Amino acid sequence: MGAGIFLILQLISMLHLISWCNKRWMPYAGSNQCGLFGLFLSTVSFIASFAGILVLYILYVPNSSCMFNIFTIIWTAVLVKIMMAVSLHSKVNEGLLSSGIMGSYIVFLCWSALHSEPRTGKCYTEMKIGKDGNWATIISFIIAICSIVSATFSTGINNRSFQFRSDKIQLEEDAPYSYEIFHIVFAVGAMYFAMLFISWELNHPITRKWSIDVGWASTWVKIMNEWLAFCIYVWRLISPALARKQPANDEESASTT
Repeated sequence: MGAGIFLILQLISMLHLISWCNKRWMPYAGSNQCGLFGLFLSTVSFIASFAGILVLYILYVPNSSCMFNIFTIIWTAVLVKIMMAVSLHSKVNEGLLSSGIMGSYIVFLCWSALHSEPRTGKCYTEMKIGKDGNWATIISFIIAICSIVSATFSTGINNRSFQFRSDKIQLEEDAPYSYEIFHIVFAVGAMYFAMLFISWELNHPITRKWSIDVGWASTWVKIMNEWLAFCIYVWRLISPALARKQPANDEESASTT
């Protein structure tokens, strides 16, 4: 449960970062701000997303019998395209930067899920470092450590992501972070890292050397995290448009009455 809470907090922190990047580098309507850098980041993000999907298909679909991997990769590509279409809709008008960054994050979650599949079957491609270990395992372990530490620090320090009210004035003598949130995030982050070592299964068999976070339980946790990230992001895009539409409907019904 603590590890699941950490995944949700990490997702909230990611959405807050995307919102900050979009406000900083994408010009809003009526401003004279140049959006070339935001357009460049958007282009790089989408190229990285679709290039990552192609690489995933090459690495994790060695034959046509890998139906689960084929579905997961194709569905990830569909989710990226849906986010791009929603963000460009006239009633949303969010731009491409936020959807590009979120698309790259979803592709990363897809890769992490596919890499957590059991090391058996025809759909697994071994990438070895001689006789000492596995390149993919070491790289994924380093990425996991970096992402967990970064998310823990950013989420623990930047407590504005969890404020229900943004009108609270911060005094100079106030601490730049909330002690409670900071330690809670570190605690659930430690729980998440512990779950990686047992592959999200209390009765998980003894793992082989150079193996961590491997198993169908780990795979499905990451797939569900990917789908949850997509749903929350799309809802974040369409909720302001729905909120603007609701008062208009109320005014029309009142005038008719």
